[in-house]
This record gives sequence, structure tokens and C-alpha cells, in this order.
Amino acid sequence: MAQNIPHDRQNDYTLAQAQARRAFIHQLRHLELNHLAAFSFSPEVLPGNIENFIGVAQVPIGLAGPLWVRGQAAQGEFFVPLATTEGTLVASYSRGMKLCHQAGGIMSTVIDEAMQRAPLFVFENARYAQDFGEWVSTHFEAIKAQAESTTQTGKLKNIEQYAAGKMRWLRFNFQTGDAAGQNMVTKATHKACFWMIAQGLQGLEHFTLAANFDTDKKHSHLNTLQTRGKRVVAEITLPAELVQSVLHTRPEALHYQRQLSNAGAFLSGSVNNGSHFANALAAIFIATGQDVANVAESSAGLVHGEITSRGDYYFSVTIPSLIVATYGGGTGLPTQRECLEIMDCYGPGKALKLAEIVAATVLCGELSLSAAIVANEWVASHEQYGRNRP
Repeated sequence: MAQNIPHDRQNDYTLAQAQARRAFIHQLRHLELNHLAAFSFSPEVLPGNIENFIGVAQVPIGLAGPLWVRGQAAQGEFFVPLATTEGTLVASYSRGMKLCHQAGGIMSTVIDEAMQRAPLFVFENARYAQDFGEWVSTHFEAIKAQAESTTQTGKLKNIEQYAAGKMRWLRFNFQTGDAAGQNMVTKATHKACFWMIAQGLQGLEHFTLAANFDTDKKHSHLNTLQTRGKRVVAEITLPAELVQSVLHTRPEALHYQRQLSNAGAFLSGSVNNGSHFANALAAIFIATGQDVANVAESSAGLVHGEITSRGDYYFSVTIPSLIVATYGGGTGLPTQRECLEIMDCYGPGKALKLAEIVAATVLCGELSLSAAIVANEWVASHEQYGRNRP
């Protein structure tokens, strides 16, 4: 007979219940879960974030910086907490930050933001689907009112339409304030769609709230083109002498490597022509309580480099689907909140600031790793800092 995990329907978020579940594992596997049991907050803060709580995963957090950002929302020096078990990572980001600081700081700009839900309406034929599309355009303001009635902060920007056969996907684009917003837009879209259905849609055969077109928790080229979350650009021009003194290479060598990397990304069908966006994103996401699964979308990106007329190196990264929050979700949990507060990024009004810091951090990592490859320091640095073998 299967054994059930201990659970208390009335009061499950307690130290006693966490201990009961660890005792359950001890009975099954004869394990002492001492490290899982070592945490500093009350389980009472966890409803809405976890079920069947037994303890915490303690991921080391290092501090990189100072990072100088010249953004629209993020301005000044920041120290960035990175949760990782990969040696050399924090050191590499700090090296990139040092270079960019000496070059006068990184310009970061959030150029668009949107969070989506993409329901599907299936009709008897394509003519009905076409008529429905026209109806949606005509009734946008009424649909918008229904959607926004479910949220205080969500705003419906527009509804894109995509047709195939007798099917019509509607891609609802919302602004979600300082929340990542997936749950917010799901609820709002649900309300709007069932209001639409109640109006009597001629020829409608089937409706589903999601049919893989919003590409939640996975990358899509649509997101690269149209934005999901925050679309952020970080850019800098590096004087040639700094490239030489800090990165031990030349702008021409970095630019040549960039062309080779572009070709490799194209040939392999990669969604990113950079080196390792995901390293910074995963480390910051874990430290600050973001939904780590969103790295799947957020790590897509575009890198661009140029040699200027003065022989300096212009370098930029574009993250088209960066999904970050400073309010809600896991951001309010004790250690995650502290990490956000290190960057003055906790709470309402801070999401754009966090996005600009994240993009600037990604840029620093791209520069540092690219230079390590070009200067033949990549293997040596990992041997020196990244060895932790049994």
C-alpha cells in the first residue's frame, strides 16, 4: 500500500509539520536531514510558495561588483548577489564589472514590456474565425474593461491575432507593474474570454485558455520578435587601452571572435548568439526569488559588437523576454527579499530597475567570458577557481 506524505489540512505550515515530513523520509530511507532542516524563518510565511515543506536548499551566494549602471530606472553603483555553485562565475562577472566601471558605466534601457496569455478559439470554418477576429478588433475596449476588472495593476495593451485553418489565437499583451504577472494575466484573460463567449460567437466549436502559443516557460522566436516580460538593452563602448589592460586582448580580437560566434550560433540554430546569459540569470533568479523556470525564456538574446572609428569596442546585449519581479511570488521570502534589498530592488516601483541591473550584469559576463576565450585564459581560470572535486 502506498504511503502518504504527512499533511495537515488545517495547519500545514509549521515547524512540527516540516519535522513530521522529514521523519517520514527518515523512516523510508534512514537519512538524517540535518542540513535541510537548518533555516532561519518560520514556515508560516510559505503559503502560496510551496507545498509539503520539509526544509531549504542552501545555495551559496556571492557578491559581484561594483556594477555601474546608467539606466533610466537604475542609476549608480550596485552590488549584485549571485547564487551559484559554479566556481569562477562571481569572479568573472566582477572582472567584467570592473572593466565597465572604468569605462564609465553601462547604459541600460527597458524598451518594451508585456506579459501574455494566448487563448485559442476554434470555429466551424475559417470564415467564422475571420469574422470573430474582426469582432475582437471592434470590441477591444469592452474586452479590455473585462480583463482589467480582475486586477489593480494589470493593463491590457493590445490583442494580437494569429490564424491557422479555422483556429484563431488571441495573444493578450498586458503590462503587469512590478509582478512577473503570469497568474495575473491568466485570470484577466479568463474573465475576458468568457465574457466574449457569453456574447454569442457564431460558429464557435471549441475554446481553450492556453494552447502553447504564449510559450510559457519555454523559448519561442515570437518572444524574441515581440517581447515577453521586459525587453532590455545594455550597452557600452570600451576604450581600447582598457580592453588591453583588464581583458588582456584587443578590440579587434574580440570583434573577430564575435563574428565566429555569430556563425556558430546560426549554424547550430541557437536562440542566443552570446556565450552564457543563463549563468547570470539563473544566479540572480535563485538569489532574488524569481521563478527560475523563466530562465528558459529569459536566456534568449542578441549580442552585437562594433569597432568604432577611434578603434574602441562598442558592445551590447539585448534580452527580449526577461521575466523578473520585485513584488509577489518568491520575492518576499526572507532571504530573497534581503538579496533584492542589497540592490534596492524590493517592492513596488522597482521592476524596471531590477531589469536594467540584470541586463548590465549579463553584459559584464559576456565580455569577461569572451575575453577569457580569446586570451586563452578560460581553462586556466576554471582550473584555479572552479575545482571542487570529491
